Amino acid sequence: MPSTATTTDASAPARSHYVILDGLRGVASLMVVIFHLFEAYAGGSPQNQIINHGYLAVDFFFLLSGFVVAYAYDDRWAAGMSQWAFYKRRLIRLQPMILIGSLIGALLFGLQHYSIFPKQEAATVWQVIIVMLIGFTMIPLRPSADVRGWDETYPLNGPAWSLFYEYIANVLYAVGLRRLPNKGLGVLVALAAAALIGLAVFGPRGDLIGGWALTPEGIQIGLTRVCFPFFAGVLLMRLGKRIRLPNGFAVCSLLLIIALSLPRFGGTEKLWLNGLYEAACVIFLFPLIVAIGAGEKNADGPSVRLARFFGDLSYPLYITHYPLIYIYTGWVVDHKIPAAQGALVGAGVFITAVTLAWVCLKLYDEPVRRWLAVKWLRRTPMV
Repeated sequence: MPSTATTTDASAPARSHYVILDGLRGVASLMVVIFHLFEAYAGGSPQNQIINHGYLAVDFFFLLSGFVVAYAYDDRWAAGMSQWAFYKRRLIRLQPMILIGSLIGALLFGLQHYSIFPKQEAATVWQVIIVMLIGFTMIPLRPSADVRGWDETYPLNGPAWSLFYEYIANVLYAVGLRRLPNKGLGVLVALAAAALIGLAVFGPRGDLIGGWALTPEGIQIGLTRVCFPFFAGVLLMRLGKRIRLPNGFAVCSLLLIIALSLPRFGGTEKLWLNGLYEAACVIFLFPLIVAIGAGEKNADGPSVRLARFFGDLSYPLYITHYPLIYIYTGWVVDHKIPAAQGALVGAGVFITAVTLAWVCLKLYDEPVRRWLAVKWLRRTPMV
């Protein structure tokens, strides 16, 4: 286990970051945006996706989160950190951008008058405001409260569903699962892996798509998708498994990009084959990538400086880009825009999403988190 500070005040030594892991989070976020842009041309069918497995970036995020949470907090529990102190730190880290993501979703909702959003026309301003305020709190919405018609738990900013399950995993970790010895945690991870294989290989679609709807099926998918990677990340950190390779960031980035971009396997005849591939990615490949990425904490050079930049940008990009995607997708579908014709506009949306995320990071997220850390923690901001 990497050495960590055992005190939590401002005089504690600064924790070193796994810079490559930060950068990989940025690569995954960029892939999510690209996946969502190409999704506009898929006609609603997973068989027609261009970046076929881009949604698995969410499962990669969960794995990274479990690893980083264990690294940042395991020793603090031993030093006497309370549950409330843990929750405050996680809220400071995650909640400010959840608020701005919901706000951006509400502000852009009026620009989304497209046929693919069947409830949009009937939604009133007050309904949108109420949904926005509920989104601030992360209270999930039932499909009956949806103002878009896509049955999203957070209809103004769809990707926020994964943050809901991120919070659930954090609470489970804090209330007791952090106390499990490695063997007990290994049993939990093995059971979660079996559930993941069951969903991917034996499920009706042969993939891991889903989790954004507050329905029995959606909740099952969401919990299944978060439990294995999050607690596998915790276990991976505790076991201290690291793989040192030259050019680790480039190697890991290439592996991740290829894994998310390969064609869908098996077609409509052998759905289980695609499910087997996706389960293998989450259970074997993603932990391998994290083990390589964690092999070097003090990396430097132009590529790693780029990794650090996109690592900082990753969360704001993930949680703010989708309101732009709603508009782009509606435009492509309603006007039957071919991919070649829509590429230039798609590139503009991509650049706009990155720029918006950077502005939110620098002018809102970082200052707000610093202020909250001083106000709530009365000490230096922490992970």
